[in-house]
Amino acid sequence: MKTTEYFGYTRNRADRQYIKEEWIQHVIDNPETEVTQSDGRIKKWAYIAEAGKYLRVILLEDRETVHNAFFDRSHKEK
Repeated sequence: MKTTEYFGYTRNRADRQYIKEEWIQHVIDNPETEVTQSDGRIKKWAYIAEAGKYLRVILLEDRETVHNAFFDRSHKEK
């Protein structure tokens, strides 16, 4: 999995350390919702049953480099 330096930095935060790479890959491969931002980055969400929450993954314009990943408390199932 390709990642940005920023992702590596935020990965060390206590609230993000337990996010599994397999969950991130699941969101990338099977998004329930996908939105392209005005800067070209792609936001993807999917529900992670094991965690009981929606995980948001933000990819760079190349659609493969992970820039950020976090549980999104404000995301609601559509």
